[in-house]
Amino acid sequence: MNAPQQLRERVRDAYSAAAERPRDSHVFPVGRQFAESLGYSKELLATLPSACVDAFAGVSNVSLFADIPEEKCVLDLGCGAGLDALIAALRTGPKGKVIGVDFSEAMLGRARLSLGEAGISNVVFCRGDAENLPVQTHSIDVALVNGIFNLNPARKAIFRELARVVRAGGVVYAAELILSKPLASEEERSESDWFA
Repeated sequence: MNAPQQLRERVRDAYSAAAERPRDSHVFPVGRQFAESLGYSKELLATLPSACVDAFAGVSNVSLFADIPEEKCVLDLGCGAGLDALIAALRTGPKGKVIGVDFSEAMLGRARLSLGEAGISNVVFCRGDAENLPVQTHSIDVALVNGIFNLNPARKAIFRELARVVRAGGVVYAAELILSKPLASEEERSESDWFA
């Protein structure tokens, strides 16, 4: 098995474990308290199903700082348990549409459960890879990407796919963790750094 494929499987396993057992210890932060630390208010989180809040594993509150006009089509790439997708659905309103895409069936299961509990009808969750999106060309007005670039070495393909699916005049809002200083050479090769 090649290194990128092994990495993909390890990342999927780690995020699936967070979906299946969010209260366990993970190599990255997960859950309500973490979401609050990133700026999601307690009041907002209290209005959303616990299934999406408890397994939240993003890196920012991108669905809050993004400009999401009403009646637009939004892509939540790497939607995880669906927290940002549900917030985007509320912001774009019932005449808008949100497409959540993730590669973890366990996370998508939580997202779909949350969608049912929330009673929101303008969201669809799809299984897909970031570098090969199950989304029509030029169909997206706003794309949200909450922390997937560091976890997928196929970054050029991801950017190509975003360019393909976002229509002219559309916007991509992305958040990612960045290094404040270079890693030591032995740390650059460590798989644990993918989640640091």
